[in-house]
Amino acid sequence: MTIPNILGPKSGITRDPFPGSRKIYVKGNLHKINVAMREIDLEGDRLTVYDTSGPYTDPERTVDIHQGIDRLRSPWIRERNNNENNTQLALARKGIISPEMEYVAIRENQQLQLMRERFRSLARFHKGNSFGIPMPEGEITPEFVRQEIAGGRAMIPANKNHPESEPMIIGPKFLVKINANIGNSAVTSCLEEEVEKAVWACRWGADTIMDLSTGKRIHDTREAILRNSPVPVGTVPLYQALEKVKGKAEDLSWQVVKETILEQAEQGVDYMTVHAGLLIDHVPLTDNRLTGIVSRGGSVLAKWCKAHQEENFLYTHFEDLCDIAAQYDIGLSLGDGLRPGCQADANDQAQFAELAVLGELTQKAWSKDIQVIIEGPGHVPLHLIQENVALQRKHCFDAPFYTLGPITTDITPGYDHISSAIGAANIGWYGASMLCYVTPKEHLGLPSKKDVKDGVIAYKLAAHVADLAKGHPVAQLRDNLLSKARFEFRWKDQFNLSLDPETASEYYHENLPDRSDDKEKPYCSMCGPDFCSMKATSEMRSQKIKDSEEEAPC
Repeated sequence: MTIPNILGPKSGITRDPFPGSRKIYVKGNLHKINVAMREIDLEGDRLTVYDTSGPYTDPERTVDIHQGIDRLRSPWIRERNNNENNTQLALARKGIISPEMEYVAIRENQQLQLMRERFRSLARFHKGNSFGIPMPEGEITPEFVRQEIAGGRAMIPANKNHPESEPMIIGPKFLVKINANIGNSAVTSCLEEEVEKAVWACRWGADTIMDLSTGKRIHDTREAILRNSPVPVGTVPLYQALEKVKGKAEDLSWQVVKETILEQAEQGVDYMTVHAGLLIDHVPLTDNRLTGIVSRGGSVLAKWCKAHQEENFLYTHFEDLCDIAAQYDIGLSLGDGLRPGCQADANDQAQFAELAVLGELTQKAWSKDIQVIIEGPGHVPLHLIQENVALQRKHCFDAPFYTLGPITTDITPGYDHISSAIGAANIGWYGASMLCYVTPKEHLGLPSKKDVKDGVIAYKLAAHVADLAKGHPVAQLRDNLLSKARFEFRWKDQFNLSLDPETASEYYHENLPDRSDDKEKPYCSMCGPDFCSMKATSEMRSQKIKDSEEEAPC
């Protein structure tokens, strides 16, 4: 797995660490593992947080993107018997706690017990409402992870040929995760830019990335991304297969798609979106839709089915697909080829007919020890979102739900990352496990590096809001610490605790009249020194304490 010389001699990616923080590594108890996290410096203290940036923000490590990053999981993979079915699901069903399972348990906790002891005075937490999905009350154990995997309620995407990835888990009882879509197109972008976007996305908090490249050099782009990605990588194999038949959907076949799946599996793709639930009988159900079939994969397969008057070959060959997935431990993301593309088409017969088939395919995959996540909409108005989660849980037996948005209004071109983050926060609260980000360029063009950052930050916000609402035990402490820093005018602590410290600091300093020193001032440029409510409250409290001391008897 050596990266070909495809990035050019001047290629190089450097990332400064987040200000006021450092990479730390927490040792495992069951396995020889070092779990990567980030520690934020506060005034007189430190907070541990989840971190997906890999070695790119570790000042003790240098990364040559021609060589790729460290292959963290190589020794774990070597120790497993390659002659047996050793998917994470198979191991979990055997009662085995893999290094990946212990890794995600430690990482999800973010040293919860230590943090609760360290910040005991700030342990004020709302209970939350998780809509019948029981949240862990304390630290997550490796055994708890194993049970969730064994029950199909969670997934660890971990292709044996992508040892560079740091294990992560997708499931409703864990932190809500986000995915960032990247990839070149036939119109614009180049390979180097897509590697930069991938690293950028991980730096800002993407838990997985999907390479949706079309056009030329798909294989090379994916190879470079995989070798430099510290998070799992997903794909839609149908896109590359379509390029192999020069864009003619009618010329596709199971053989062409199978060869593409094997190619991507060998490279190390961790999970693949397959639109196997779209059947030929579903296609007429979209005839009266306002925007028809908006999924790329869904439209390609619908066109193939109509042209040949045959059933979807991904459905008829689904067991063959599972056999390949089992060989490499690839997770299957069962795609929603009939997701609604506008508010008017939400929650219609076509969408839910496909969902029922995805439930059937889920059980087939589980019977072969294949991990599964279910993809969801799309464009859905706010009041119809909860129904999507309820029906997904019913039809798909509580398999993790992975949704695009949903976008909650159609009048926001240029701002779809905002309208969709509203829907994402809600669907994450109701029980979705992973949110596929939307950038400001959605529906308009290929996102730039800045668009990727904006999309990731919007979705980290949505995921965190969902974790707060459902009462995840690690969620609120960071909010409480930032609020205390805000009340005490500890500006640097506020910035460092935020999702985007650089932007927060830039906005604060932008309009201050005196920027000659770096001293923290008890006001910002909005209220100034005389109209700050928190300053007034602090002064009243100080006066009350002073009065009490003066009134106290000698």
